Amino acid sequence: MPDTALDALDARLLLLLTDAPRLGVLECARRLGVARGTVQARLDRLTGRGILNGFPPDLDLDAMGYGLTAFAVLEIAQGRRGEVSGALAAIDEVCEVHATTGQGDLFVRMVARSNDDLQRVIDEVVGVPGVRRTSTSIALSTPVPPRVRPLLERTAGQQDQETNSR
Repeated sequence: MPDTALDALDARLLLLLTDAPRLGVLECARRLGVARGTVQARLDRLTGRGILNGFPPDLDLDAMGYGLTAFAVLEIAQGRRGEVSGALAAIDEVCEVHATTGQGDLFVRMVARSNDDLQRVIDEVVGVPGVRRTSTSIALSTPVPPRVRPLLERTAGQQDQETNSR
């Protein structure tokens, strides 16, 4: 198995922490039926490999007053990705930036409090030196929110099935 692959126990541990991120190591061990040291070693390994990056709270941006989500495709001047990305990171309402292939160079997710506020954010984005053109779309709903659960469930299930078939 490659070093980057998760095994069934890793996946079950991550599923548990996805559902209850405030669980302690001892409670995780009890629920998984393994030793406390096993859970701690797994967490250390998952963190060391960059798979587990922390336990941030799951925040509802709408409830925080940022009820508008928009996506922008940016075309930027060649060779300016780092500079533009840094400037975008300085705009508080910019939540994510991805370098992409295709028509645009960067794909940006941003939030705003209202349409007027979104215009202000877009003006900030367009004002970043190196941004040549932008195309923005407003999200009407989020039928599939960001998720990793199905991947973890598949990993846990596949490897459990492999173990049972031996």
